[in-house]
Amino acid sequence: MCIRIAVADDLPEISVWDPDEVTILVARGTQVHAVIRELHAILTIDLGAPEAPGGALLCFCGTPVQLPYELAPLAVDAAEAG
Repeated sequence: MCIRIAVADDLPEISVWDPDEVTILVARGTQVHAVIRELHAILTIDLGAPEAPGGALLCFCGTPVQLPYELAPLAVDAAEAG
């Protein structure tokens, strides 16, 4: 089962791993760069996902992890801003 990412309100941290739902919850309103760093750390360090060239986020099975719609436009804007 692949890892999902979901946006949530009122989290105690930027991101939280929920093993019951196989989901990483991300705090709504957090800067995208901070979210990506946190997701990368959880996926690679905590969950043993492989490193990907170019900083792509991968599940522990090697499948790319999709950002939720709420984060995807922000990530594109941040990448374009450089």
